[in-house]
Amino acid sequence: MPAETLEFKAELKQLLHLITHSLYSDREIFLRELISNASDAVNKVKFDSLANADKLEGNTDWKITIAPDAAAGTLTVSDNGIGMSRDEVVDHLGTVAKSGTKAFVEALKAKQTADAPGLIGQFGVGFYSAYMVADKVTVRTRPAGGASLGVVWESDGQGRYTVEPADKADRGTDVVLHLKDDAKEVREPWRLRTLVKKFSDFIEHPVVLVTEEEKDGQKQRKEDTVNSQKAIWLRSPREVKPEEYTEFYKQISHDHEAPAKVLHFNIEGKSEFRALLFIPARKPFSFDFEDRKGGLKLYVQRVLIMDRCEEVLPDYLRFVVGVIDSADLPLNVSRELLQQNPHLDTIRKNVVRNVLSALEGLKNTEFEKYLAFYQGLGNVLKEGLARDWDNKEKVADLLLFESDKTEAGKHTTLAEYVEKLPQGQDAIYYLFGETVGQLRHSPYLEAFRAKGYDVLFSADPVDEFAIPALREYKGKKLEAADRADVKPADGDIPEDVKAKFANLLAALKVKLPEVGDVKLTKRLTESAACLVADAHGMSAHLERILKRSGDGGAAGKRTLELNPDNPAVLAVLAVHTKDPADARLDDFARLLYEQAVVAEGSRVADPVGFGKRVNALIAAVAGG
Repeated sequence: MPAETLEFKAELKQLLHLITHSLYSDREIFLRELISNASDAVNKVKFDSLANADKLEGNTDWKITIAPDAAAGTLTVSDNGIGMSRDEVVDHLGTVAKSGTKAFVEALKAKQTADAPGLIGQFGVGFYSAYMVADKVTVRTRPAGGASLGVVWESDGQGRYTVEPADKADRGTDVVLHLKDDAKEVREPWRLRTLVKKFSDFIEHPVVLVTEEEKDGQKQRKEDTVNSQKAIWLRSPREVKPEEYTEFYKQISHDHEAPAKVLHFNIEGKSEFRALLFIPARKPFSFDFEDRKGGLKLYVQRVLIMDRCEEVLPDYLRFVVGVIDSADLPLNVSRELLQQNPHLDTIRKNVVRNVLSALEGLKNTEFEKYLAFYQGLGNVLKEGLARDWDNKEKVADLLLFESDKTEAGKHTTLAEYVEKLPQGQDAIYYLFGETVGQLRHSPYLEAFRAKGYDVLFSADPVDEFAIPALREYKGKKLEAADRADVKPADGDIPEDVKAKFANLLAALKVKLPEVGDVKLTKRLTESAACLVADAHGMSAHLERILKRSGDGGAAGKRTLELNPDNPAVLAVLAVHTKDPADARLDDFARLLYEQAVVAEGSRVADPVGFGKRVNALIAAVAGG
């Protein structure tokens, strides 16, 4: 019978061009698609043989073979699966976007078959990804069941294909790619090993790479199985040894240390998936690099779909490494992107819940291990306070703080803080700064200490954005200790004291245009002065962070608060009362302001001038 020339069944001939040139972002995905098709073909014949053993033809050495041929410029992917008849070839390969796998699954559903094999193909377009690397594809195939005659299908992907009968001794399919000049590299054995490891390492059937090696002056055929086939997440957790988990974690994360926590679970029901997740022991070396290894890998039936699935894993949990395997996830036609769907929401919620619960368990039972994790990755976890409204309090439960009442290097939690609240305290107080050591000497703590109130210390840059997003915890508001509206001390300044200082405060406000106002305060018990922002103003710490990042902008004016009982403040008051025009008042005003700037951890605008004023004061005092 002569070869037939037929046109692809598609309304638009441009459809094939679209598939091969625009559908996939990475053309190396072609190998994943062909191996997946081959795996489906093997699973189909295994299943069919349950009812018809003749389809096995005595060939049960299941495998998928990859054979590069440098001389011919080809790459062949072969299987000993179900194969295709002439009509099936025309139907499946000659009709773009018609999936034989999809039809097979639908037939099984119609029969309500319980033992259906796990199949990968969905859309019927994966085969055509071959044209991203090949300018011609030849398919040799013979269906299972003892047929003596096979079929050869061939096309250059330009709109037509040929079909003709051909002898083929063995059941199955050979897909021969005639590689483009710019794709010759994909036939290199090292490249093929890399691609199989990346995309198809856990396919249940052996993927065998065929090469030739020189031995005794003769070229000999060599076969190597290049995939591991060990999908550890498909095993029962009871069957997996700790060292196996560690080995797998190191393989996918490139971390040299064992994980702090392993989460291995499966969810059944309307949405089914398996998960194997790892929480690192500490911050990986490459964590902050854009091309860092790890992340959550998405598999469908053991086939890698996405190397880092951000849709399933919230960004604040990006330190989690592992695998999600589900056949229920809705993918786009290229199987590279997820589509929003209730199944996706279910997986995401389960992943988040399990990770947060695991971290809580680690904190409660293995605190030192949790602390090592938190010291490197706690700043990432805190992002969840602002990004995950549903789990905000669960994230808050995981936070650790040093505080004014903890020893240096020791930590407390929000729950412990609330549990120890003294009578009369109805808020949780915190203070931002550069370092915890600096915060322990902050003048903002003075009134809190006098009342017996504890203050939490926050020294991570992310705290300025994350902690205020929490707003409250277990019914207690969170309040910054350095805000103008936070008044831990009892009562107000007596009216007679206000009257005594009124003229001085007015004069200082004129002499210090940097400040928004000058007031008396009861928040200080020892220090002379401090600077406070209003409830909606920018804190000094946030100003410093933004300035370092080059995004400082225009800083708001803060209020200079003076301690009316401080000897230095009283001395300035005396000078002003005696002579409001005293020239020294300019320097005194400036010194009160600058010491407040230094005390909060900021830099004075004129450090040389500040030094001169201090030296002049020393000279005046020393001179009597």
